[in-house]
Amino acid sequence: MQEIKAYIKLHKVEAVTLALHRIDGVTGMSVSEVRGFGRSKVHTSAANPIDGAADFVKHVKVEVVCHDQYVDEVVQAFKSEAHTGLRGDGRVFVSDVNRAIRIEDGAEDDSVV
Repeated sequence: MQEIKAYIKLHKVEAVTLALHRIDGVTGMSVSEVRGFGRSKVHTSAANPIDGAADFVKHVKVEVVCHDQYVDEVVQAFKSEAHTGLRGDGRVFVSDVNRAIRIEDGAEDDSVV
């Protein structure tokens, strides 16, 4: 199993959600509103503070856990649907999931996803 975590622009959530709905192996997703900065961060120091340097850009974090065979399709959905061509489109991270437990019945196998 793999976890795909993507940070995307808020206005791209609907398109990404629709694309993920079309992938049979995706059984769910989580969406969180987040704030942060990337490569465009404001450069400042304690000796030379800049007003507004603590302001963050609003993004959305989408998390999907799926079986290995669906990872490439999920990543492609993010790449195509979250793309605007502008700086700050976001990032996608893929990580191994070593263990998954369904709280409802305590199941601990591939059926949890």
